[in-house]
Amino acid sequence: MKKALLVMVMVFAGLIAHAQSGSGFGLKGGLNYNGNGKFFDSAENTFRNPDKNVGFHAGIFGKLGNKIYVRPELVYTSTKSGYNEGDLKINKLDAPVLVGIKVIGPLHVFAGPSFQYILNTKFNDLTIDDIENDFTIGLNIGAGINLGKLGVDVRYERGFSENEVNFINSNITTLNGDRVDTRPDQFIVSLSLKI
Repeated sequence: MKKALLVMVMVFAGLIAHAQSGSGFGLKGGLNYNGNGKFFDSAENTFRNPDKNVGFHAGIFGKLGNKIYVRPELVYTSTKSGYNEGDLKINKLDAPVLVGIKVIGPLHVFAGPSFQYILNTKFNDLTIDDIENDFTIGLNIGAGINLGKLGVDVRYERGFSENEVNFINSNITTLNGDRVDTRPDQFIVSLSLKI
């Protein structure tokens, strides 16, 4: 998993270097409105959706092309989902590789895979080390407007496969046998600045 992350960072750095001589690169940041999957309550044998909360993200991007473009990004993301039993907080690195097209004027649409590496997971104040997969893949789809060096985009992100946190053998006896699906399910609003 760490080798895959290293390869992604190296490819991203190469694309940014190439993008600097072509279309450009820049900084981005914004807010996420997210819920990280369903909570399985072993006592009731039921699934519950989380309360969605606001998180944040910040990172860098490169852009290659104009009318049709490729936009790789490397973004630190912090999310929080609320459940009756507590809050699940996830910090991760996201590396979306988006393909976009200008529709009309400054409006563009895009979609592409998002490679995610989970850095840290906490349920209330309990740090969780036994996530099924630290490295997952999701999908980003959205639209944006570019006005000179400033850009605003809105996108939806969803993870492809289940990635669970299990609370078996936890010190919190009320959570024994419970689990949470950590795949992202979020709306993202970003502001970007081309440098």
